[in-house]
Amino acid sequence: MDAVDRRLLAELQADARLSYNELSRRVSLSAPAVAERVRRLEADGVITGYHAHVDLTRSGLPITALVQLQCYGPRCVLRDPEVAGWPEVLQLHRVTGGACCVLLVAVPAMADFEALIDRLGGYGQPASSMILSSPVPWRPVVAP
Repeated sequence: MDAVDRRLLAELQADARLSYNELSRRVSLSAPAVAERVRRLEADGVITGYHAHVDLTRSGLPITALVQLQCYGPRCVLRDPEVAGWPEVLQLHRVTGGACCVLLVAVPAMADFEALIDRLGGYGQPASSMILSSPVPWRPVVAP
């Protein structure tokens, strides 16, 4: 990756809806050259997708939490592919330390959170931390 690729990544992270023409103006390259570079970044796995940032509260999911789960062995939540498809699970991370994994979850109501914790209890011992606010909810990656 060179400086132009890093500028393209910065622009696309700020607004993934930019056209190749607008990107070309912003990085001072032709639109075909920009398109080729973006396709290469996608093919190399640097750009893994495009998405919209969604406000969880305004979309009906005001309760968010981080759930650590201590589960090892055959009933580990990481071994069950269905868990990744649960609508409440926004992210699932395998981690080091006392827990096996950490899940970022979002639900519409506390009753739904309680039901989710009960379901996760079948895999191991959950410990949750409610997210009160997110001073840094997302930030673009700055390539070195």
